[in-house]
Amino acid sequence: MVRRTGITGRGGVGLAAWEFGEPPKGADASEEADGEGRPGVLLLHGLMGRAAHWADTARWLAGRFRAVSLDQRGHGRSDKPPSGPFDRDAFVADAEAAVERLGLAPVVLIGHAMGALTAWQLAARRPDLVSAVVICDMRASALGADTQREWEEWFHSWPLPFATLGDVRRWFGEEDPTLDRPRPARGDFFTEVMAEGEDGWVPAFDRGQMLAAREGWVHDAHWEELSQVRCPALVVRGIDGELGRAEAHEMVRVLPRGEYADIPDAGHLAHLERPAEWRELVGPFLARATGGVTPG
Repeated sequence: MVRRTGITGRGGVGLAAWEFGEPPKGADASEEADGEGRPGVLLLHGLMGRAAHWADTARWLAGRFRAVSLDQRGHGRSDKPPSGPFDRDAFVADAEAAVERLGLAPVVLIGHAMGALTAWQLAARRPDLVSAVVICDMRASALGADTQREWEEWFHSWPLPFATLGDVRRWFGEEDPTLDRPRPARGDFFTEVMAEGEDGWVPAFDRGQMLAAREGWVHDAHWEELSQVRCPALVVRGIDGELGRAEAHEMVRVLPRGEYADIPDAGHLAHLERPAEWRELVGPFLARATGGVTPG
């Protein structure tokens, strides 16, 4: 079962949270968490993603954890405010609101890319709310202004509109010139974030808003906040992903209670490309971080 809950984020932005598993009937959100006695987990997707990208992980967790996936502002079923804001403070405040509204604390935060940055920033700012963090393929260093220009050019290269979802899957998974090799999971990722318009399939998000969200790590590094994460933290990278090995090890060194893991033959979407290996790494970490609670 999956259940949608509406949450109000920073500035009144409406957010959609998706809870996996069967909650007790007749209880409010905080009573559910206390009554079941299951640790809370909040799953945060990356840029252009949506809560549904965490469905397999959430279902795996739901037997032993209270697993919730959040559509972040500008994504999925959450509001896409024309004037934003899409800065780091807004994303972190939204995640904080979700944890408090749903009674998930002390919560395990599992984030991919942008969602991982949100996770460690919230853990640094509100250590009372967070018990552990999983960081999947996100850099702590600033990416540089040139990457923003490259992304704008990449957005303009999309052959919109797509006639079918099969065309979406094929272009993003095989034909995109930025690919190093075919990546079927990437094609699947983008089929989940398209909407059917009058002329065909187009992004369900605003590409300008995605560029605005990227500003938060294009120009700014986030090493200081990483060093303030006092809870257990696992840094996971796909061997062929965007987070390099040297930087990942430096992140683990900076984290007071950091651990490192990598997934061979995986890229940026490591958790989607190699789900079995992802679970094999994350499961033991969660058991250590939560006093023996294991997923599955």
